Amino acid sequence: EDIEVPSVKDARIIEPGIGYVRIIQFNDPTAKDLEERLDELKEQGMESLVLDLRNNPGGLLSSAIEVAQKFLTRGDLIVYTQGRSEDQKNQFRARGGNRFAHMALAILINGGSASASEIVAGALQDHNRAILVGEKSFGKGSVQSVIGMQDGSAIRLTTAKYYTPSESVIHERGIAPRIEVPMDPDDWRKIMMRRNRPEGAESGEGEEDYSNVVDVQLERAVDVLKGVMTFEAKQ
Repeated sequence: EDIEVPSVKDARIIEPGIGYVRIIQFNDPTAKDLEERLDELKEQGMESLVLDLRNNPGGLLSSAIEVAQKFLTRGDLIVYTQGRSEDQKNQFRARGGNRFAHMALAILINGGSASASEIVAGALQDHNRAILVGEKSFGKGSVQSVIGMQDGSAIRLTTAKYYTPSESVIHERGIAPRIEVPMDPDDWRKIMMRRNRPEGAESGEGEEDYSNVVDVQLERAVDVLKGVMTFEAKQ
């Protein structure tokens, strides 16, 4: 059977006025699913958002652009490619309707955030639309072309690289968060295990308890958004 793996998960209100959404990969329906979840959270009183891109390996470039442009002003540069020749330079700009262009936003990234997730994080950070929290991303931002050979084999050759709007190369450098918050590997393992546990299920006899592990990166992102919301309220 065709098995559908949802790319947008755990949409919920985690603090008064603060929503949380996790994107695990970028595929065709990701942008549409994200907008539906955001609309639901806005109806529940969401004023700001934590977008979790940790351990997101990437996916479709088109999906990354569609997600990023939901938080940008129409015409904003999202990413561009550049190679040795002029015809390898392509720009991708926001074409959205600016629906969430002014919502306070914090993005969680780590060493498992790669490719499309780095494009989204880099674009929103460069335009000062999001505060990145966590650890430096993986650094996968190359454009590869497949060149056929006469014997039927092929060569996959890197022909260009992706750059953020501030002209920062992503490949082999990654995206550095504005607020660096290291995560203990064992704590991260427990958080991942807790995510995979069915809702409402408790630890069985002899099983490790994951209920008390603290997600320090998420907590820091929430603190940041609380500060932003307090400042905006005073303004």
